[in-house]
Amino acid sequence: MDISQSIKEDILKNQLPRGVPLRQTNLSTRYGVSRIPIRDALLSLKAEGWLVPNGKAGVMIPDLNWKEAEDLCLMRAELECLLFDMAFDHIHEEDLFEARCFLSELDKESLSLVNRGELNWRFHHALYRAAERPTLQRVVEGLNKQAVRYLGFQYGPLGYKVRSQDQHEELLSLIESKDKKAALIFLRQHIEKAGILLTEYLKTLNT
Repeated sequence: MDISQSIKEDILKNQLPRGVPLRQTNLSTRYGVSRIPIRDALLSLKAEGWLVPNGKAGVMIPDLNWKEAEDLCLMRAELECLLFDMAFDHIHEEDLFEARCFLSELDKESLSLVNRGELNWRFHHALYRAAERPTLQRVVEGLNKQAVRYLGFQYGPLGYKVRSQDQHEELLSLIESKDKKAALIFLRQHIEKAGILLTEYLKTLNT
């Protein structure tokens, strides 16, 4: 069992308390493992932005807020478009084939939100990796991992799943037609429109 994945799922399902310290002993009992894998999982989740420091050595689940969501969107739009621009002329048929395989997996109804977020990143990574810029890719991957925390809104009340899949298909079509300018514009719109929708929704929750 991947403890990090299990904790992420429980965070997305609101089954762990926000804004209070997470106790390793409680989590050890909950997941039926020793404190060592719990400690390692918490360190990993803290590095990914799923947890924040609390006290001298503790961690807690942060509240979701529109400013963080907007920041993630703004950074993703800039850096992913930069990476895509570098990759575009080097994307091969095998990259497109792999991207379509991930797209097919994303159509499955049984996916958890964490798995859906991971597959969404793998789809995009299949298109970006031809840039061969590992440092930039690591930063972009980190932003995507943090953004998964908000998928419960995007695929829940905002109903963005079908729209997102349709846009992924359109992006692949633009790549296949070798229309780089249109593909870059479309990718930015794909990221920004989803971000605006999410940000505006989160603002209504804070009023």
